Amino acid sequence: MSGRFGAPPAEVNVEEEVIKVLRSVFALGPASAPLRSDSALMGSVAELDSMAVVSILTALEDKFGFIVDDDEIDGRTFTSVAGLTAFVQSKLDT
Repeated sequence: MSGRFGAPPAEVNVEEEVIKVLRSVFALGPASAPLRSDSALMGSVAELDSMAVVSILTALEDKFGFIVDDDEIDGRTFTSVAGLTAFVQSKLDT
């Protein structure tokens, strides 16, 4: 797979990278609550508004080298860290 910036190395832990993006977009410092696979996003993170969604998707596109079309995402994508990670993994697998 190759995208705008090339495929990530095979050893990349997708979930860890998704969490890094989320922490960066939400400006979560080291003292904030940890994000885990089962961490809820939509409805649980006050910072998750439409602008944050765009920022997250743009950062994921840049990091992993894929493009997200508008019709590929819906509210389920952002229900949890696991849901967002599954979405990213599905993009990497295509």
